[in-house]
Amino acid sequence: MSTEYKYWHPFISPFDPCEPIEVKSFNTPPQLYLGFQPPGLPQFENPRDALFHGTLWPILVSPYPDPNKRGNQIE
Repeated sequence: MSTEYKYWHPFISPFDPCEPIEVKSFNTPPQLYLGFQPPGLPQFENPRDALFHGTLWPILVSPYPDPNKRGNQIE
């Protein structure tokens, strides 16, 4: 099973004037790992919940990561 969050260690130049970011991260949308929609995929019980999350299917909910957390700090 793949995770939505990916991490990498960028090259850090000794001549870079800025403080380096040792670990960078990004997230990928969950539909990349779903393939075709299986029949009978569970939906939110309450339409209000579906509107709040922006999708009918809980498996496709992907919260935005906190931009202040980096690398292994993402929960």
